[in-house]
Amino acid sequence: MTVLLEMRNIHKTYPNGTIANRGVHLEVHEGEIHALVGENGAGKSTLMKILFGLEAPTSGEVYYKGSPVHFQGPRDAIKHGLGMVHQHFMLASSLTVSENIVLGDEPRKGPFGLFRDRGKEIQDIQSLVDRFGLKLDPNAVVEYISVGQKQRVEIMKVLYRGAKLIILDEPTAVLTPQETDELFDSLKTLVAQKYTIIFITHKLREVMEISNRITVLKAGQTIHTMLTKDTNKEEISRLMVGRDVLLRVEKKEQVLKETVLELRDVHANDAKGFPMLKDVSLAIRGGEIFGIAGVEGNGQRELVEVITGLIGATGGQVLYFNENILGKSIGQIRNMKIAHIPEDRQTTGACLTSTIEENLILDVYDHPEFRFGPFLRKKKLKEFAKVMMTTFDVRAASEETLAGSLSGGNLQKVVIAREIAKNPKLIIASQPTRGVDIGAIESIHREIVKRRDQGAAVLLVSAELSEIMSLSDRIGVLYNGELVAILNNTDDLTEQEIGYYMLGIKKAEKEVVPRES
Repeated sequence: MTVLLEMRNIHKTYPNGTIANRGVHLEVHEGEIHALVGENGAGKSTLMKILFGLEAPTSGEVYYKGSPVHFQGPRDAIKHGLGMVHQHFMLASSLTVSENIVLGDEPRKGPFGLFRDRGKEIQDIQSLVDRFGLKLDPNAVVEYISVGQKQRVEIMKVLYRGAKLIILDEPTAVLTPQETDELFDSLKTLVAQKYTIIFITHKLREVMEISNRITVLKAGQTIHTMLTKDTNKEEISRLMVGRDVLLRVEKKEQVLKETVLELRDVHANDAKGFPMLKDVSLAIRGGEIFGIAGVEGNGQRELVEVITGLIGATGGQVLYFNENILGKSIGQIRNMKIAHIPEDRQTTGACLTSTIEENLILDVYDHPEFRFGPFLRKKKLKEFAKVMMTTFDVRAASEETLAGSLSGGNLQKVVIAREIAKNPKLIIASQPTRGVDIGAIESIHREIVKRRDQGAAVLLVSAELSEIMSLSDRIGVLYNGELVAILNNTDDLTEQEIGYYMLGIKKAEKEVVPRES
């Protein structure tokens, strides 16, 4: 196949001395889907920023269509036929689909192009929709379309500007299985028409399903480029991490204990006063992992925040060992052996300007073991931090390292270590592996399952449906603030079946409640 893009010996060193790329080589063929994989910090994002003109390389060369190019910025890259779809959507929710697609590049008419040509805009967008089969209504307001449709709008934005090489950064992160299938159908249509796609993802199943070739980066270097048909998930993960990775979660036979957490007819509003939880009821017993599935924005955040005391409920009860904890302070709830792993480790999970040690001791510094009157036993606290770092495999120079300098995976391990150290009876884990590399995911999953096997109750909220299915004993599905199904996670339960509930296509007539033994 014709080589469309070649990045040769790319080095990138930042002013603070951080080395992101160390002689990376990437070769992409025209008309292929090329997967770019690697752990957090492997250099994927930096490499793509260099390609798209968002960063300048310290050294190295970029060739596009056989000629050397030096993109001075994204506009320059777009002019050459490159487009980038970022992981987080950048859409104006109050505008229509077509208005978002042409924003900044609207067709004009009249003298000196003074007037916007709305008719041509709709015609051009409808033509693109028909050509690529992206199933979009140009006149629909973006606020009211599905997440999968918003993803298509982002792709249409780069196609409208003439992109022939499209960079997709974690494109399926918030999609249901059905929406992912539709996206893949669209990508195959693009490739059939000689478009080229660089597909950045950490989901190895999707890599195997959609890509033609794979390049693995590790520690800022190119480790290997291979044909997808000649490899497997185990080999890819081994190249990424440098060792064998257990891709399946091993759980002991379930031993259920008493009910730890029960929600009865809970209602709650978001920060703007809109109803986000509607009559939610569920019960979780010790020794089980209860997963919450759903497209993001359907009440998951509010569910966690009500239980942990971050927001109040407008109705119902939250019972912890039969005690209603609604109205209790965050501190009171944290002192009840309830652990909370928040969805955003950088803003609510850790203090980035404090050391690892300071983050780890937040819940223990006032215990008698670590305090003598008004004085802290600093030696004991330091020893505690070192033990936690070893136990949870936090990789850093010392406990004095600033949390803000850690990789995403290591920072998440610090948060989990602090929460688990209190031997909680209830663990609320919200997006516990978001933005974490495959090696750290394995470690985090093992720790969650270990606590379940020891008798803790776990409420797991994750946008990763594969994570929900591999860890959970039962699965609840939130749609539009309602718990539309509670399903036993049996061998015959599929991602597609859960996806129907996530999209609101199906709704269970009655929930499956845990049986007391």
